[in-house]
Amino acid sequence: MSPMPRTMTANKNFAKALLMAFILLAVVPAATQARDRKDNGSEQSTEQKYPQATRKPPEQKVDSDLQAKIEKLFKAYQNKDAATVVQLADEVISNQKAGAYEHALAARIAGVTLLNNDNDKAKAYLEQAVAFDGLSNNEHYESMNLLSQMDLIDKQYDKSLALIDRFLAETKAQDPDSFVIKGNDLYRLKRYPEAIAALKTAIDASPEPKPEWLNLLMAAYFDAGQPQEATKIAEELIAKHPDDKALQLNLAASYMQAGQDDKAAALLEKLRTSGGLTQPEDYRNLYAMYLNHDKNKEGIAVIQEGLQKGVLKEDFETMNSLAQAYWFSGQSDQAIAAYRKAAPLAPDGETYLNLARALLNEGQMAAARQAAQQALDKGVHNPGDAKKILATGK
Repeated sequence: MSPMPRTMTANKNFAKALLMAFILLAVVPAATQARDRKDNGSEQSTEQKYPQATRKPPEQKVDSDLQAKIEKLFKAYQNKDAATVVQLADEVISNQKAGAYEHALAARIAGVTLLNNDNDKAKAYLEQAVAFDGLSNNEHYESMNLLSQMDLIDKQYDKSLALIDRFLAETKAQDPDSFVIKGNDLYRLKRYPEAIAALKTAIDASPEPKPEWLNLLMAAYFDAGQPQEATKIAEELIAKHPDDKALQLNLAASYMQAGQDDKAAALLEKLRTSGGLTQPEDYRNLYAMYLNHDKNKEGIAVIQEGLQKGVLKEDFETMNSLAQAYWFSGQSDQAIAAYRKAAPLAPDGETYLNLARALLNEGQMAAARQAAQQALDKGVHNPGDAKKILATGK
């Protein structure tokens, strides 16, 4: 058979893409916690959540002239009457007689009320609550932490990072959730070594690290060029959850990124046997690994199964890969049939040129010349190869 280049390659970007599909924002649901507070947004508990905080909390006293309005504000909050809450909060905030506590309290209640309904306005009020600097440490720092999460969700990573760094510096807190926020910000800012450090701090401090934290750490290791470390995490996760398909795919992605295609193929093959491959990428990465290791028969079986199940379509990538697998396994007729389907879908004339080579090898001169001309019409890197086939037999 005439030589023909194999162009099939495993999709190495699949590893990162797969991980990212399972990475959540990994922030604590503080918005929901704050929205459901029973104390109406005002923390009366004497328990100090941040005993090492550098901030000295100001006096929390409501002016007698504002007492009635503050009580109405609390009642509107209890009744979930957002319109009245916002109206009363704005009146308190604009009242020149009100001090830092009344201003901050009103802004916080308005912000918490609007959470999950109008987050832009909620953020604006919570930013005011922090800026007024009149709340207890518990409320002040809870607001700051919540704002950093909201900025993260809004992809304002620099702003979120600055807030969470300030929160951690002032409170001396060591809670894992806050370090996950920091790690997430750093990861999104592509500061991978720092992200790894923050995430490891969170995970080491937690008796039960959340899977999404570990997935985020895996992604940070990938992008930091440390796929072996990502693989270790994936193996630990799969050991705890052996039947979790998402984790198995993540582990396969880890193996691929680390260049351990044999392990990745074995894991994907196990999933295929159990019916666990349901996405085109699953099949593509399995057959790509087989074809890249000259396991053409295995690759053909994977492609055919994917086509039969309707998971794979007869698109260019699939049919070109199938044609090459047939060609390199010595099945010329099947290769030609697959090339005929792939060539019209190709972005250039290279597939028509491969078809021409295959036809020429089988002695089908007229068909080979026709394919060579189609290759030239569509454009090839080396027109001379196609012209040689056109001149053959004339």
